[in-house]
Amino acid sequence: MILPKVRDPRFVTVRRGGGLTDADHQLLALWAATCAEHVLGLFEAVRPDDPRPRQAIEQARAWVRGEVKMMQARAAGGHAMGAARDLRGAARFAAYAAGQAAVVAHVAAHELGAAAYAIKAARAAAPEGAGDAAARAECRWQRDQLPDAVRDLVLDDQRLRNDLCWSAFTG
Repeated sequence: MILPKVRDPRFVTVRRGGGLTDADHQLLALWAATCAEHVLGLFEAVRPDDPRPRQAIEQARAWVRGEVKMMQARAAGGHAMGAARDLRGAARFAAYAAGQAAVVAHVAAHELGAAAYAIKAARAAAPEGAGDAAARAECRWQRDQLPDAVRDLVLDDQRLRNDLCWSAFTG
């Protein structure tokens, strides 16, 4: 469970009574897609013929461009997570990252799920004894990709939900 029981109004769109602008919602989706894409090869190395996680990332970006409806991006996210079901380790986490990225169109707070699963994928793919270092490096890389407009919001979200996200953002 990566979502808090009480929704943070900063991640609820303005039209639904929260404080998140459409522009910032789109930036969160793009950042989540970038995080997921960074580890996508870990899934594709195991399942090169399964396009669902890549399609989910593409649908997240298409939603930002206004080319698909939220429901299409959300459905693609579900399909990507379905691709993960019978897998273990890095490939599974990479598929989950892609799925989480696509569902940001539906619930902006899934942005942290994409990032946390990508960190878990990097940790799982690392050689024995190097998982913590790989996770820290992935987290730093992700933070370097954050758009300035949502940087403080995401970093605060990481601080607040770190425990829900398997302490992925520690260090």
